[in-house]
Amino acid sequence: MKKSLMALGTLFMLGGVASAQKVVFEEYNLDNGLHVILHNDPSAPTVITSVMYHVGAKDENPERTGFAHFFEHLLFEGTENIKRGEWFKIVTSNGGVNNANTTDDRTYYYEVFPSNGLELGLWMEAERMLHPIINQIGVTTQNEVVKEEKRLRVDNQPYGSFLAEVKKNIFKKHPYRWATIGSMDHLDAATLEEFQAFNKKFYVPNNAVLVVAGDFKKEEAKEWIQKYFGPIKRGATIKRETFVEEPITQTIRSKFEDANIQIPAIVTAYRTPSMKTRDARVLDLISSILTDGKSSRLYKKIVDDKKMALQIGAFSISQEDYGTYIIYGLPQAPNTAEDILSEVDSEIVKLQTELISEKDLEKLQNKFENQYVNGNSTIEGIADNLASFYLLYGDVNLINTEIEIYHSITREEIRDVAKKYLNPNQRLVLDYVPSQDKAQN
Repeated sequence: MKKSLMALGTLFMLGGVASAQKVVFEEYNLDNGLHVILHNDPSAPTVITSVMYHVGAKDENPERTGFAHFFEHLLFEGTENIKRGEWFKIVTSNGGVNNANTTDDRTYYYEVFPSNGLELGLWMEAERMLHPIINQIGVTTQNEVVKEEKRLRVDNQPYGSFLAEVKKNIFKKHPYRWATIGSMDHLDAATLEEFQAFNKKFYVPNNAVLVVAGDFKKEEAKEWIQKYFGPIKRGATIKRETFVEEPITQTIRSKFEDANIQIPAIVTAYRTPSMKTRDARVLDLISSILTDGKSSRLYKKIVDDKKMALQIGAFSISQEDYGTYIIYGLPQAPNTAEDILSEVDSEIVKLQTELISEKDLEKLQNKFENQYVNGNSTIEGIADNLASFYLLYGDVNLINTEIEIYHSITREEIRDVAKKYLNPNQRLVLDYVPSQDKAQN
């Protein structure tokens, strides 16, 4: 259900209800604490093996940021039984594809094979968990890979530092305050022993969920899961610190200069509740009302009708502990950032004081149901959702019931939640501008 956050540079520069089918699944635990979820779907001759670990950027030492994302790369280096450089070759030579991704809350790995590749996928993910090789050669190699990724996606990307600037201003105590990619200086300073300790702590069966989805024989799958994952020893119980942010009670004003842009952006950001809350779902609807598509209120008013901005947008970053709701705009001369901010605020006030129409609510709910159906239309989407709902929400069956929450949201709730979270004294206002050098060119 949750949309992936696209590359922010691209985000800035771009501008009937389906029938929901119930997802049937089985879940159980191995003796070592590994949670297993099986979803059988013989409609296509493929199977996905995925493992989600409950470790993300928020679990890092503040002096060693970037570890979680670094491991996303490092754990493809090889294992005791998969030679260095062979991981991707094994996958492709068996007709498969694979990938991984990291957020502030979790790290996710998966392989998709033809149906006859299930045992191979299980063996590979068990190898990653049981005995990865973490040595200096791998660390040095992936250090350069991550640095190049940062140069490409952040340092040299228009608006590439946008999210990092929002995070560090919105969060003061919580580890959400630093970027997922982390600090290159921190990675450079880290010892091999620190990387090995991170792996030992977090990459354990009792901190993970294994999902198998697609065309497979259930009993056969269970036997293989026990064979490959059963012998892996349980790790020590992970003690997680709780971070509570003080409420924002007055506007935070900040400025950032980006050498990669010529057009300034005005950004407002609000700290919002955990994605597990009902209010977070209401905010998803609010985001859609304001800026989802060319018929949305802000786009139609500010971009189309008044031609005050080249682009306007909003999105919610849904996370385990807190969320962030962000609205941005690129002014079109002679209009200023403050002009756009004023127009945005007037539309928010309308949401806070006037109920949307019944017809608009129906359209909104239809749109979200379509998104829900699309999110569960592939085995890859289903596997990701099953893992996320278990690991981050604590309720796998939300894959079938979350849409009911969205359907139950009322017009009054939309008004009240907008009133509760989207006030000028509760936000960051970020002036994201070209660097002085750029402005003079």
